[in-house]
Amino acid sequence: MSNIAIQRDNGNQPSLATRGSTPEWDPFRAMRELLQWNPWGEPLASLRGTERLFAPSFEIKETQDAFVFRADVPGVKEADLDVKLTQNRLSISGKRDSERTEKGETFYTTERSYGSFTRAFTLPDGIDAAKIKAELKEGVLTLSVPKKPEVQPKKIDVTTK
Repeated sequence: MSNIAIQRDNGNQPSLATRGSTPEWDPFRAMRELLQWNPWGEPLASLRGTERLFAPSFEIKETQDAFVFRADVPGVKEADLDVKLTQNRLSISGKRDSERTEKGETFYTTERSYGSFTRAFTLPDGIDAAKIKAELKEGVLTLSVPKKPEVQPKKIDVTTK
């Protein structure tokens, strides 16, 4: 009598496989599979088809006089970016259109993602909204949100007696 093991076929759908003996357990393979598991990957894939969503990576840092936002947006045109400030809510949205494909072209792999994105950040009180600057250079969007002078840290001298 043969053993029946359940395997993942391409990581998407379970399929039945017949084996002559029980496969040997590999703890390293099990750990790799666990680290790559995405609980939302399979349900969301069925909702959006096989297309991957475009979600740029952001980096946010605070300096002494400003908050600096940087986002990797390769292939996004300046006209396709929208940056808005509503009260203390900074909203950054945009889109990267897919490239045209010609009939008869054969793709062997497609890992690039396309589509629209929106990110929103809540800023602390004390920013100078009139002096916000945005720059798109070499696929990197940089936003500088300056702080008002009255909320910047002030050095207080300590004297001894």
